[in-house]
Amino acid sequence: MLRMTNLSKVYRTHMIETHALRGFEIDVKQGEFVTVTGPSGSGKTSFLNIAGLLEEFTSGEYILDGVNVKGLDDAARSRLRNEKLGFIFQGFNLIPDLNLFDNVDVPLRYRGFNARERKGRIEDALAKVGLASRMKHYPAELSGGQQQRVAIARALAGSPKLLLADEPTGNLDTHMARGVMELLEEINAAGTTILMVTHDPELAVRTHRNVHIIDGQVSDLVRHTPSLVDAGAATAGATA
Repeated sequence: MLRMTNLSKVYRTHMIETHALRGFEIDVKQGEFVTVTGPSGSGKTSFLNIAGLLEEFTSGEYILDGVNVKGLDDAARSRLRNEKLGFIFQGFNLIPDLNLFDNVDVPLRYRGFNARERKGRIEDALAKVGLASRMKHYPAELSGGQQQRVAIARALAGSPKLLLADEPTGNLDTHMARGVMELLEEINAAGTTILMVTHDPELAVRTHRNVHIIDGQVSDLVRHTPSLVDAGAATAGATA
């Protein structure tokens, strides 16, 4: 699904050269739920921006769903990003003057879907996050957890193969964060690959594995025990 090999990212000014990533390696398989952790300044943001085709890398290789990203022009990168990726941000990034339906509709319009298909996708996505009855409400009328669910619906409506989540529970209290994490687990169990940056170790251990970054390099990779969903599926397969 996503593979980076010997990837580097260097920021240069006329006097300073900063290596955000160096010799960076990661391989995320289809259907995985992977967390990325590390201290501030470790390179997590640079990695996520490159993974999301929001930034170019300096050297190395990046393969996204079979496509070699290196050398793509802006139009090709935008097309690949719109077709393959969904984004969830810590700050929700909802448009306050638009109701939930129209917030989810915005990226679909850029994709060129007709009105009928957009309507179906929006209603389905809001139903998946438990907000079908509130599609005419505005962001200010929702709790923080509900706003983040709208942001997730907006990402899901485009049917992404890979969901990139940047601290999706960072602005939420413990109860709301738990609800959002459970929703992400359900989305992953349904087949969507998720790559999530987080500072919360309790969330990291709930995913398939944790990639830890220090000084722009992968420091260690912790594999976690299968989730209850995975274990149930394995049991069902064994008894079939």
